[in-house]
Amino acid sequence: MKILAIDKILPSATEENIRGVVIREALHVWMLQTKEIIREVYFRKDRPGTVLVLECADTEEARRILDTFPLVRAGVVGFDIIPLGHFVPFGTLLDQNILKSQTD
Repeated sequence: MKILAIDKILPSATEENIRGVVIREALHVWMLQTKEIIREVYFRKDRPGTVLVLECADTEEARRILDTFPLVRAGVVGFDIIPLGHFVPFGTLLDQNILKSQTD
């Protein structure tokens, strides 16, 4: 299952406690990319932070993986987890077009 994970910087975050963990965080992200768990990673342009695309069995597995991140363990970052699926309206439109073409 494709999972979108959007970080949220917690009130306990300071520049100092982020700086002390950021190298370990980058190595952790790289390791998860090499295992094809993290499929995509982005820096946000509207505020400091990241957006990840994960490949996991379900949201519970995604939560367990995200909880291993050094910034999460340090208590400075959390994640919103959003499960993604196929775009349902395409199926509806195709079904309608198929039905219409069969009656024409």
